[in-house]
Amino acid sequence: MTLLVTDPLFLLHASPGHPECPERLMAIESHLRKRGIWERLEPCPPRDATDEELLLVHAESHLRHLRSLHPPCWIDADTYLNERSMAAALRAVGGVLAACEAVTQGDDRTAFCLVRPPGHHATRHAAMGFCLFNNVAVAARWLRRRVLIVDWDVHHGNGTQDIFSEDPSVFYLSTHRWPFYPGTGGAEGRACGNVLNLPLPAGTDRGTLVARFEDGVRTACRSHRPEFVLVSCGFDAYAQDPIGGLGLFPEDFGTLTRILRKEAPAPLVSVLEGGYALDALGACAEEHVRELMVD
Repeated sequence: MTLLVTDPLFLLHASPGHPECPERLMAIESHLRKRGIWERLEPCPPRDATDEELLLVHAESHLRHLRSLHPPCWIDADTYLNERSMAAALRAVGGVLAACEAVTQGDDRTAFCLVRPPGHHATRHAAMGFCLFNNVAVAARWLRRRVLIVDWDVHHGNGTQDIFSEDPSVFYLSTHRWPFYPGTGGAEGRACGNVLNLPLPAGTDRGTLVARFEDGVRTACRSHRPEFVLVSCGFDAYAQDPIGGLGLFPEDFGTLTRILRKEAPAPLVSVLEGGYALDALGACAEEHVRELMVD
């Protein structure tokens, strides 16, 4: 079965009017329940990440800084902290680790982590872009295997790339709109050959994006031979997303997942990143999860 990680605590991280809101998770859960998928997923209880686990990728100064703040407050123009944000962020990281542990030790080979706050913009030293800790990066370092991180969020995962730019055990592949926030990801590759960026201009059609993604996954798998796959699963490349938008339809997220599972037949844990079109989030997640559930 496909494991599901979520927790009511993730709904308590909120700031009025912010697009990265609890309703994102509620929309996905509601849709999956209506479609009869939610009950077919195997619950995987989350836990809180420890400081030792966070320090696998984050500087101690970053933890100290976040804990020194007095919520509610804004860390930067995009990133907020309320009274429950730190608790939610610790459980988001720990939930992804719980999924990785379950997938590596059990019979289930896929998991979907419906967590927030998201993570791929968080760097070693700083929170940014709605992200407090880098959920996927902590998991990749914790796994201590050859890991392929595939990031199809519409925004480049600058934090993830920076953390692993000199770590050949992790390969980072990203399709993203460019030029766009956060201003990184324009180069096709860099560092020790373990980064492949596929920047796409606004207005890129869905066929071109899917074709470039497939070529990129094949390149990454040939060079890296991953033992584990982590997906930074943003749904904001959906054509009508109010923040991103790259022309994808909901069914295209199923196609991306199917390509990835075919080319990288390794255990896979998918972690929610962006996606802000509340009326379409559930449909995008459904297409993705259905492919995770295929044996």
